[in-house]
Amino acid sequence: MIKTTLHIDPAKTLSYIAPEIYGQFSEHLGRCIYDGIYVGEDSEIPNKNGMRNDVVDALRALKLPVLRWPGGCFADEYHWRDGIGPKEKRRRMVNTNWGGTVEDNSFGTHEFMELCRQIGCEAYFSGNVGSGTVQEFSDWVEYCNMGGISPMASERRANGQDEPFNVKYWGIGNEAWGCGGSMRAEYYADLCRQYSTYLRNYSPEHKIFKIASGANVADYHWTKTVMERAGQAVDAVSLHYYTVPHEDWQHKGSATDFTDEEYYTTLHKTLRMEELVENHSRIIRQFAGGRKIGLAVDEWGTWYDVEPGTNPGFLYQQNTMRDALVAAINLNIFNNHCDTVCMANIAQMVNVLQAMILTEGSKMVLTPTYHVFALYAAHQGAQQLESYAETSILRHDEEAVPTLHVSASRAADGKILITVANLDAAHPAEAQVLLGGVKAAAVNGTVLCGTADARNTFTAPDAVQPKALSAVLTADGFTAALPACSVAAFTVTPQ
Repeated sequence: MIKTTLHIDPAKTLSYIAPEIYGQFSEHLGRCIYDGIYVGEDSEIPNKNGMRNDVVDALRALKLPVLRWPGGCFADEYHWRDGIGPKEKRRRMVNTNWGGTVEDNSFGTHEFMELCRQIGCEAYFSGNVGSGTVQEFSDWVEYCNMGGISPMASERRANGQDEPFNVKYWGIGNEAWGCGGSMRAEYYADLCRQYSTYLRNYSPEHKIFKIASGANVADYHWTKTVMERAGQAVDAVSLHYYTVPHEDWQHKGSATDFTDEEYYTTLHKTLRMEELVENHSRIIRQFAGGRKIGLAVDEWGTWYDVEPGTNPGFLYQQNTMRDALVAAINLNIFNNHCDTVCMANIAQMVNVLQAMILTEGSKMVLTPTYHVFALYAAHQGAQQLESYAETSILRHDEEAVPTLHVSASRAADGKILITVANLDAAHPAEAQVLLGGVKAAAVNGTVLCGTADARNTFTAPDAVQPKALSAVLTADGFTAALPACSVAAFTVTPQ
């Protein structure tokens, strides 16, 4: 068994971990919205106002803080007025981005806000800059947030919502460098300033939070240009980075049938997120002019080939312990850089890419990634603590991966949460955890583990489940045995 040491310093309280780091993403793509979340009021699947009860209950249990919608690439072909009013009168369209399916717009603004209400989370609207207009976007904000007398507020009330929705988070376009308009950074930055001018606050108690469409991976020129030209007009800049095992996007690799080499390649590429966060954050701070401007990693996760026999435009993939480790690495990185990372949204929530949940008719499966989010939930709103893994480096075909990856925080009640992933697919690790002078009265451990390709299916929905993990108290902390390919969470109650 590999021996490792984790150093946690409770005396060094660093930054506040924004709950929004644990956000998610729902796009009109494949079976994410329809079938995955929304089945309609007349469905035989148990629902409330059309929202699947099982899915909503599972998401509420995660304490989901914020949900991004309606895209993604779909956002910049979505015209919000098509999704309000009587459903039988709503315009139908073809979803040209994702599979060429007919979008009947039965799930629109009011339905999304109903979903957020049932889950208990904030809404994050991604607005149409690519094919929309300033007026259209401005009207949407007014429709959602105006509490007084105005044409948009009157229309909202006529559609059954008297009080304003008070939507806080607004994305000014999505991937403007690509599917959101194929724009140059300079052109988008000017548009961002223009759009921001007309996205108004309608209540001093409910100020909106504006997020600029940010860079693709390591496009630092994009971030620099947007910050230089439009930084004073926004509250955050986004970043998109997907973990893709193979560079050939036509053959990205299987979600379930992969080699050891592909396993370590995936983790190695995931670890690049730290470099990206550090570099983009550095640029944001350089041009912030003293303002607090955050980094919103509002699309991240694994992207593989679709499951055999499924529509390639639906991006449906299975989810294994490899994905659980990807989630753990990313969440640890976001926790450890919470001084800048103000939000993150895994792509996506149900039935698409690295999903929390898979559905098939009335059946529902919680994925290993879901269970990682559950293990990490107590980090939300806590104070980040300095943490460090004194560990060996795994090398597989020249790609370095550390044995352990860690983050830690302290909640308002004084309890310390330590989350650690053992990235070694073959060997357990004996972890000695040093608590920097804090004496532990008790330690409760939970672990998620299995072979790298272990997964939950509709025939075996409980194959990968969290279980108790014992820890032994020591004079300066505790020790625990971390299984191979595992994600563990330890809650420490100080004396």
